[in-house]
Amino acid sequence: MIRGILEMKLFKNLLFMGLLALSISGPARADEEQVEAGAIVAEEATSVEAAAPVEEAAPAPVPDKGDTAWMMTSTVLVILMTIPGLALFYGGMVRSKNVLSVLMQVFMTFCLLAILWAIYGYSIAFTEGNAFFGGFGRLFLSGLTPESLAPTFSKGVYVPEYVYFVFQLTFACITPCLIAGAFAERMKFSAVMVFMVLWFTFSYLPIAHMVWFWPGPDAFTDAEAAADALSKSGFVFQKGALDFAGGTVVHINAGVAGLVGAWLIGKRIGYGTISMAPHNLPLVMMGACMLWVGWFGFNVGSNLEATGLATMVFANTLLATAAAALAWSFAEWIGKGTPTMLGAASGAVAGLVAITPACGWVGPMGAIILGIIAGLGCLWAVTSLKKMCGYDDALDAFGVHAIGGIIGAIGVGVFASPALGGTGVWDYVANAVATPYSIMTQVQSQLWGVCTTVIWSGVVAFISYKIVDILIGLRVTEDVEREGLDTVEHGEHGYSL
Repeated sequence: MIRGILEMKLFKNLLFMGLLALSISGPARADEEQVEAGAIVAEEATSVEAAAPVEEAAPAPVPDKGDTAWMMTSTVLVILMTIPGLALFYGGMVRSKNVLSVLMQVFMTFCLLAILWAIYGYSIAFTEGNAFFGGFGRLFLSGLTPESLAPTFSKGVYVPEYVYFVFQLTFACITPCLIAGAFAERMKFSAVMVFMVLWFTFSYLPIAHMVWFWPGPDAFTDAEAAADALSKSGFVFQKGALDFAGGTVVHINAGVAGLVGAWLIGKRIGYGTISMAPHNLPLVMMGACMLWVGWFGFNVGSNLEATGLATMVFANTLLATAAAALAWSFAEWIGKGTPTMLGAASGAVAGLVAITPACGWVGPMGAIILGIIAGLGCLWAVTSLKKMCGYDDALDAFGVHAIGGIIGAIGVGVFASPALGGTGVWDYVANAVATPYSIMTQVQSQLWGVCTTVIWSGVVAFISYKIVDILIGLRVTEDVEREGLDTVEHGEHGYSL
């Protein structure tokens, strides 16, 4: 019995010790299990986070090397247009005693304005300011680096800002050079230089800003954003005027300034009574061909991208030029009995001018029609219109560039219509061609660009000529003009005597 009692006590003691151990170890084990479970959950959460897409900032756009290479090539082609292209074209059309004076005016104007473009021109033309003038954020090219980007005409597509800067530099330099053809053979070299600075600053730069400045396609995300972007754009751009490569900015702008100069400076001595025929037609031909080749950079480069549209611009530039040269030559042949080399070359330039504002919006057949109209219209301007008005536009800067530019600028409104083979106008909010297309509405927009440019350039040119006349005088003396500007103004002869 005693043995049984002892066994019972031992069993109770063992049971008590077991319960005690369980009570002590149970919470600890539960804590361990909770920690393990937490670790598993944490691992699962981490794996889920790793698997979930992480929202990051969109990578900065990288310019396409092909676009950049084409833009640099286009820039070189436009330089070829000016020096030597335009210089030889103009130089061959004057008398031999003035050939160097024209070459110097073109060459030195290009050099001078290239520097001014870098100092302040690019900033005023292509940075945000108001509807008529840009700002000063790029004065002395401040902030412009190899990493800076400039928008193209496609959303999300950019080119290096440096290549856009130098491409637009060539436009800014060739435009004032065109004016020199109007007052050739009679204006002081010093007066030419001062006038170019004034006109470039107060006519070219504002017109370029009014016509071409906009925030870029990426700013047009919705209707409200588009309205805000337009409010920051240039005045003519806001009016909806289209100018692909410079019909208003370059050709009308320069042609009107040339006409004002021809009127203010007066006719050359002996004009209308003695022969003032071109002294070297082969030079004229070579210059015209260089202009034609270089113009592919002028027009096609203005697309800013090497795309299918650029190839259409290339075709339009070729076809319009050929059509204009043929139209001028055949009309001259019918009217005068002979087709001339000077007429063919002038007709080609007229076609180049007319297609410039339209090349990105009209189809090839529209380009041919514009070329024919320009060839006939500019021929009339340099013959009949000049005689009726009585001005001495020595190398027909107004008759070819202003008249051709007006024909092309207004023609955009007609031949950009998709019904006539054109591209229509792109709606950047909808990312599609805007419909329906109204020829009348677009022609009205084009007239805003034409009229604004004619008035602005004419007023600025008049004031600039007057300032130069007061300061240093515009015209060389009668003796200098009779002897020739090469000898007196530059101390050289174009040809050995």
